[in-house]
Amino acid sequence: MFRENRLKRTLAAGRPALGCWLDMASPVAAEIIGLAGYDFVVIDHEHGPGTLADGQHLLQALSGTAATAVMRVPSNDPVYLKRALDLGVEGIMVPSVNSADEARAVVAACRYPPAGIRGAAYGMARGADYGLAGTRYRDTAADELFIICQIETADAVAAVPDIAAVPGVDCLFIGPYDLSGSIGRLGRFDEPEVAVLLDRAERAILNTGTVYGTIPVPGRPMETLLERGCRLVVAGGDIGFVRQGAVAQVEAFRRAVEER
Repeated sequence: MFRENRLKRTLAAGRPALGCWLDMASPVAAEIIGLAGYDFVVIDHEHGPGTLADGQHLLQALSGTAATAVMRVPSNDPVYLKRALDLGVEGIMVPSVNSADEARAVVAACRYPPAGIRGAAYGMARGADYGLAGTRYRDTAADELFIICQIETADAVAAVPDIAAVPGVDCLFIGPYDLSGSIGRLGRFDEPEVAVLLDRAERAILNTGTVYGTIPVPGRPMETLLERGCRLVVAGGDIGFVRQGAVAQVEAFRRAVEER
């Protein structure tokens, strides 16, 4: 159902928000995560295997929860963005936005004319309750949508002030793995060059006043990120939770067998 964006209101009230990746394309996992109390979820279509049809099933599972549904699209593609929006996602995350022009393209793809280039199907799209809320959706969708641009290269860090100044960009989200990879230090968070770049990206975002988002990495746990001013934390994912729970139980069983 088309509804008010709880994530936007949480952040506007000055409260940080906790999110969870959905990579399994599983409606059951999505519903469990939503019911667990997360502020938002990110349906991952950059690295996850899900199709847009799978995404609709996840959105339907999430509709009975309070979690705001964000989709990370594969790329800055206006066609994919249009189709994701028509499904009824409440937020969009776009990977590797490296300039103000690219950020403007994201926003334009998410806005109906004359503010943007999004094609109109609010007379039948799920996002508009299959047309039952068509006029209201047309008039308020832009205000209710939460747009996240990912900062994932050294060039993007340099462009943070310009990207943040683009009207419609709600959050800049550091992708620490790809950012470290952009300087040839993929995942090497203990190396000084990586720490310096992450610090520079963080300061640049905070200086703009735009919502700062990221994920925890070694040396930068969730609690530290909050202390440093991060307001949008994606701190885990459905695959990780299943993997960790399964491995922990197997290890506990093996220890119990050995101790008999």
